Amino acid sequence: MQATTSTPHDVVFLFDCDNTLLDNDHVLSDLRTHMMREFGTENSARYWEIFEDLRAELGYADYLGALQRYRLEHPRDTRLLLMASFLIEYPFANRLYPGALDALRHVGQRGPTVILSDGDVVFQPRKIARSGLWDEVEGRVLIYIHKELMLEQVMDCYPARHYVMVDDKLRILTAMKKSWGAKLTTVFPRQGHYAFDPKEIASNPPADVSIERIGELAEFGLDALVGAKG
Repeated sequence: MQATTSTPHDVVFLFDCDNTLLDNDHVLSDLRTHMMREFGTENSARYWEIFEDLRAELGYADYLGALQRYRLEHPRDTRLLLMASFLIEYPFANRLYPGALDALRHVGQRGPTVILSDGDVVFQPRKIARSGLWDEVEGRVLIYIHKELMLEQVMDCYPARHYVMVDDKLRILTAMKKSWGAKLTTVFPRQGHYAFDPKEIASNPPADVSIERIGELAEFGLDALVGAKG
């Protein structure tokens, strides 16, 4: 994480990572396929049970933590070491959505781009670095357990007169809008399973801007994007 100076920018562009810039659903599909092949149906099912229990407990997806808990139940299964390697060495750059880097570079002409992501302190930074996103935003990366509760720290790190938040989860955009109001423009890319969850859609108001894919952002006029109000 590289904090800016205390002089506020005109605008800072905040981007979620999973299913916003990077197709995390595809990553999970590959992981499930790999686990079924290497561990079988029963063991794979048990891992995902542990994974969901841990996510409910921690509030974020902890793949390596779930693997460690699974290992406690299977201490002699040396294949788990290969499972960890699969996660750490996964080619995340291949899972960037088409146009994701173009979108970052386009809005970056107007103000700093920052990755604002939920996640753990080991795997999530690794994912962002391996995908090339860390270098693309020049190290401007913030990772929290619940980012919508850390907005004061976001403002301290990257002060701005206005923010644009791009996220595939309407509940996150809604929570941030309640805190920042007119200071924030919300952008909702309809990508990934959360973006099509009927409950999410029904229980949250529309974003200021909705797009079908992240690459569309590279085609937006920047003044219009910053000033969008629905």
